[in-house]
Amino acid sequence: MIKGLELALILLASAVLVVVLFRRLNLPPLLGYLLVGVAIGPHALAWVPDTPLAHNFAEFGIVFLMFTIGLEFSLPRLTQMRRLVFALGGMQVAATGLVLLGVLVAAGIAWQASFVIAAAFAMSSTAIVMRMLAERLELETPHGRAAVGVLLFQDLAVVPFLIVIPTLGYGGEALAGALALAALKALAVLAVLLYFGPRAMRLWFYVVAQRRSRELFIINVLFIALGLAFLTELAGLSLALGAFLAGMLISETEYRYQVEDDIRPFREVLLGLFFVSMGMQLDPRVVGDQPVTVALLFAVPMIVKFGVVAGLARFLGQTPGAALRTALSLAQAGEFGLVLASVGALAGALPANLYQAVVAGMLLSMLCAPFLIQHSDRLALRWSRSEWLLRSLELHQVAVQTLAREQHVIVCGYGRTGQHLARFLERESIPYVALDLDPDRVREAAAAGEEVVYGDASRREMLVAAGISRAVALVVSFLDTPAAIKTLARAHELSPSLPVIVRTRDDGDFERLSQAGAAEVVPDTFESSLMLASHAMLMAGIPVHRVFDRLRDIRTDRYRLLRGFYPGASDEPSDLDEAAQPRLHSIGLEQGAYGVGRNLAELDLAALGAEVTAVRRRGIRAEEPGPETRLKAGDVLVLLGRPDALAAAETRLMKG
Repeated sequence: MIKGLELALILLASAVLVVVLFRRLNLPPLLGYLLVGVAIGPHALAWVPDTPLAHNFAEFGIVFLMFTIGLEFSLPRLTQMRRLVFALGGMQVAATGLVLLGVLVAAGIAWQASFVIAAAFAMSSTAIVMRMLAERLELETPHGRAAVGVLLFQDLAVVPFLIVIPTLGYGGEALAGALALAALKALAVLAVLLYFGPRAMRLWFYVVAQRRSRELFIINVLFIALGLAFLTELAGLSLALGAFLAGMLISETEYRYQVEDDIRPFREVLLGLFFVSMGMQLDPRVVGDQPVTVALLFAVPMIVKFGVVAGLARFLGQTPGAALRTALSLAQAGEFGLVLASVGALAGALPANLYQAVVAGMLLSMLCAPFLIQHSDRLALRWSRSEWLLRSLELHQVAVQTLAREQHVIVCGYGRTGQHLARFLERESIPYVALDLDPDRVREAAAAGEEVVYGDASRREMLVAAGISRAVALVVSFLDTPAAIKTLARAHELSPSLPVIVRTRDDGDFERLSQAGAAEVVPDTFESSLMLASHAMLMAGIPVHRVFDRLRDIRTDRYRLLRGFYPGASDEPSDLDEAAQPRLHSIGLEQGAYGVGRNLAELDLAALGAEVTAVRRRGIRAEEPGPETRLKAGDVLVLLGRPDALAAAETRLMKG
């Protein structure tokens, strides 16, 4: 029998290989995890045989997936997007489920199994859709917002499904009694979730946070996730439901930011764990025995869901192109569907052979999802002639933003260093445009009115669109020497006389970057040592003018004194308390939000510890808004504060 350590080594080695391969092929690694699970599972190579350990592993995969998805759930966001969530999302789940239920029952499948399959295929992949839309910077587009709204409702709809499906294994009068009991359990769960849960969770996390131990905090997060999963199982519900509720409860506290920061390094691992566990449950031999069934379960639900979503989106006022993009984004099955199918199989409502075919059809649709989203523009343009202009505008998005700029600075990388640089430039009224590859950072900064666009600075066409021929300087603020050298080559190819300033971690790459054409190379370690030396000399009584003279002489010498250093473990500090530090966060207000129509004095966000640093209205950014500033629908507020203050301020702005 395979041991736990052997299982872990097999999974880690397989995961490393498949992630490297899929990254090279520009495919989502999550799909690679699925194939790993199929290959090493008990039905293929049997490296992981069909043992209790493998089943426990699969359950843990589901638990952690549901916890991470529940953590992303936001009741304020649900309230703000209620029209998209409950109108489009509610009708999508209901219509898709009813159509598929009718088709399956007409095909001769028992209604219990048909119900499980219809519910499962009504769900879409949150992990794949959110990742692809974020990478393509489409979360704030009309089709992106519609897709997010539908996914939010699906997150909510999974709760009653997880309660009802385990009762479908009963028959006759027992089924009616089980459904009645499930309804009572559902009411109890919602009561805990909406009233008692957040209060108890906030109090418990406060007690843990007071100990100021990051290890204890992380252990507590795992305890909450597994503990609630255990409690719901004791109550006759599923492990997955408890884990999802744990994530939702934490998401309603001010500690959610720190929890997100703490689990971010493990997020992909947890998602990979789930997809590997799902792949391990698939039996290729059973699938091979019923290829027609698998093909139908792959094609029919995707076609039905595509038609339903596209039709509903058009009915609710979306343009033809946006409706098609929304439908292409949501046509696939998802993680929730795999969970519901697994719960249905365990409850006896879904026969084993049919379960294998359902999982195979869902996995095939998920394999197609990245390609459908990636080519959604091309397909929308082909199917909707009115969208050709939108495509042209998207291709020139960056160029339009920089078209009117002359004598500007191009900032490559909008991390902390890039943001500090941008603020210095703003104070001197020097125009700039920043390029960054982090979609979350770009979305936050752009919503706050910053001059930031999503783009790879090492690509020739991106630098052309950023107006490199009209720029006065280019600054590489990220710490990636190979990418910086590539950017230098592209910049000098397009504008040989343009001065390029490059940041580097230490002086080890000074010569390489200088030879590549950098006008200035600024090592972090050297500049920090100069600041330490200047402060030390001032404390020792050296006159200020002598300190400044010494610093000027050293910098004039072009960084020749400290080319080498003695490395040590302390050279890479880890900011353990970074999650608790003040941060900027942008919040958009839609019609119906509590803050609309009220001024900042009425809202009194300062009492919560959040400072309103700017308000953007119709593309115009107002610095230092006053207490009399009255908020309108469509405003974007830029808040500064600690994570707990930001969470409280967002709740007040959305719900009061």
